[in-house]
Amino acid sequence: MARIRKFEVFAVDLPLKRTFKQIGDERSVSDSIFVKCITDTDTSGFGECLPREHVTGETRQYSYELLRDSILPHLVGKDFNSFEDVRQFLFRCDGKAPSLFPDSHLPQNASWCAAELALLDTFGHEFNESLFSHIDDRAKSRHRYSGVVFADSGIKFFSTSMKMLVLGFPAVKLKVTKKVELDAIKQLRNLLGSNVDIRVDPDITWDLPTAITMIREMAKQGVHCFEQPLVKDDIEGLAKLVSETGESIMADESFTDRQSLQNLIAQNACTAVNVKISKCGGLIASQRLILEALSAGLMVQVGCNIGESSLLSAAHLALITQFSEIKYCEGCFGAHMLKDDPVEPQVQFRYGGRLPQVPDQRHGLGVTVNEELLRRYTTQFDDVS
Repeated sequence: MARIRKFEVFAVDLPLKRTFKQIGDERSVSDSIFVKCITDTDTSGFGECLPREHVTGETRQYSYELLRDSILPHLVGKDFNSFEDVRQFLFRCDGKAPSLFPDSHLPQNASWCAAELALLDTFGHEFNESLFSHIDDRAKSRHRYSGVVFADSGIKFFSTSMKMLVLGFPAVKLKVTKKVELDAIKQLRNLLGSNVDIRVDPDITWDLPTAITMIREMAKQGVHCFEQPLVKDDIEGLAKLVSETGESIMADESFTDRQSLQNLIAQNACTAVNVKISKCGGLIASQRLILEALSAGLMVQVGCNIGESSLLSAAHLALITQFSEIKYCEGCFGAHMLKDDPVEPQVQFRYGGRLPQVPDQRHGLGVTVNEELLRRYTTQFDDVS
């Protein structure tokens, strides 16, 4: 038996290699949270999340305070007899802190993700259990990561598109804006050729009439998958896109947990979902959501947030290697996105979007956090015991 002795919480700004535009915002740092769990045997492990207010309703400061004041204090002193006990506890949580902790209606998916991964990593070390113990060899050989292109104008767009070609990505996602859309699709198709699978993410910038028009026009360029074309609450509009366009409509911001998934399924409001470990409440909840989505006949993409370190990338790799049915994978960017990754070894996709080497398969997430480097980018720290 091992008991949780304390936690440490870090608000961390890992610098990005470039500024990314997202939902009307510009991001040059990761804006993330790391949680360290320490047991009474001095075994430790880490979790990570990237709260995004436009997705789960959690800002970084909100999640930090929720973890520090409401979630983690109730976990201190909790003990487990085996790694299976940990899994069962997290399975019952289903992506949210037990209702005894914070109000179950409070936004908490990302916050709980950091706590959940910390528990899995820590007790994986404690009980010598690996999160890579259930690898599906078909998934490992089949999956390829997608490249991502932002629909900038001019030389920046051209150079990024050419990079996708040189790196040999079999699939590319184009993030479009209101100003640059059809021309960008045509240019990208001409540069990459007909064999590359291109899908589009409008970043919720379209209204319903625009979405119908753009989807039909882009389908002529061989684009058949569209990620979150409308604002997250417009479920009726998403259902109209599914019925009127006949193309694949993927829910991202509209999908964060079991309730939202069931609502989308009930209203036929999507044909695909984007599972992100941070927004879906952690690894165990993400596994369950993938199974439910596949059972409903939905296509599944496993995505990531801008700025994830190799800690979340390791969790991402552990997730996608369990399911050969996953259609698209986005993540494991490593040094392609971060100036400094405080996690070793770096979990980063290889040429052609091929999966990284699976890290240490003896225990936990198989990676180690460089705490000296982590503290260099820490803007707030608390000890919870």
